[in-house]
Amino acid sequence: MIIHHATVLTFDPDNRILFDGAVRYQAGVIDAVVESPTLLAAYPDDERWDADGKLLMPGQICAHTHFYGAFARGMYLPGPPAKDFPEILQTLWWKLDKALDLEGVRSSAEVCLVDAIRNGTTTLVDHHASQRAIDGSLDVIAEAVLQSGLRAALCYEVTDRDGPEAAQAGIRENVRFLRRVQEEQAAGQGRLAALFGLHASLTLSDATLASCAAAASRFHIHVAEHPADQYDSLQKSGKRAVERLHDFGITGPGSLMAHCVHIDGWEMALLAETQTFVSHQPRSNMNNAVGAAELTPMLRKGMAVCLGNDGFSNDMFAEMKVADLLQKAAHSDPRYLGADQVVKMAIHHNRQLAATLFDRPVGIVAPGADADLILLDHYPTTPLHPGNLPWHLLFGSNGGQVHSTIVQGVPLMRDRQLLTCDEQAVAARSRKAAQATWERFLRL
Repeated sequence: MIIHHATVLTFDPDNRILFDGAVRYQAGVIDAVVESPTLLAAYPDDERWDADGKLLMPGQICAHTHFYGAFARGMYLPGPPAKDFPEILQTLWWKLDKALDLEGVRSSAEVCLVDAIRNGTTTLVDHHASQRAIDGSLDVIAEAVLQSGLRAALCYEVTDRDGPEAAQAGIRENVRFLRRVQEEQAAGQGRLAALFGLHASLTLSDATLASCAAAASRFHIHVAEHPADQYDSLQKSGKRAVERLHDFGITGPGSLMAHCVHIDGWEMALLAETQTFVSHQPRSNMNNAVGAAELTPMLRKGMAVCLGNDGFSNDMFAEMKVADLLQKAAHSDPRYLGADQVVKMAIHHNRQLAATLFDRPVGIVAPGADADLILLDHYPTTPLHPGNLPWHLLFGSNGGQVHSTIVQGVPLMRDRQLLTCDEQAVAARSRKAAQATWERFLRL
């Protein structure tokens, strides 16, 4: 296939933009990125897709999400509103994950996958919990991911909050799925990856952390989303959360710590030294009123700060925009962060994270990378060049402009028509499963 007559945003090391560019791929892998006349002349017999001037760029990557949270939309929560994040966990999320059955696990994942295709997010790093439906839950999500055509890295959230048996079941589910993925990747099946999931320091005992550390080497965990995580860690160990987790071997290259809103400079230095990834979720942090992470010091330390959505919509263009605005508002300074730093997080750092999970590069339009591509109905009204590209993306682009979504060369959506998912059927299943989940929720 050759996609031609596109404005190609490569996001390669030179940040090239090809204004009449073409991308050729075969067997799902890009093998040429040059000007359209050159590529069309070189391969006259290839199938062609005329982009008609649309933007072509890598599919977006979401570094931290929760498929299982889809059923929270519109849910009735009895009693007074939660006053802080710990109450939100207790009154909403920890009840919701116990109300899910495997049918709800699959249905909520399908909802999020449809949303991802529509918004051009082709790789998602999910963090799952369904405390009364643990065994096999990652297989159920994996089946939905494979059917959708997207790629995802999955894990199960180990926690002590529901007792030792549930914690051990979570460990087993992670270990089992890690082995499955290792076998599939060895056989060349590359759209699934796995990490070992942990909830947060505040719901993990020393014994459970030790068991998890003995079972894996790369982890996905929430860290210091609210000060309660730090208070609990200090009480348990006399150490702040990052230091406590580091002592158990949870930090390190390939591990991912979500949020890190309330870490101090010493913890930042430890994360930088251990090359641990951090993911930032600004819309969620605003919604939960937990504060704004200190991104500028993290980035200055050379930390690989990525961008996720924590279960909000999979419009990562919106997440990019909010990341910039939140920093400016939080510091009362319009100079804070900036579109160039947001693009570093959302494109380049997310790509680095994906490189630790999948065999071939994604998040770049370059030979040798998987053909995970999106076309946008975005026609710049001011000059576009590598120097101002980040500002065009933040202030001119959005998920609603996504025209087509491609993963490993397979179109999942073309001309806004979904090709691998029946959106109406997904929505109908979701309404039924959500109603049953809500009824169980209210009985808890």
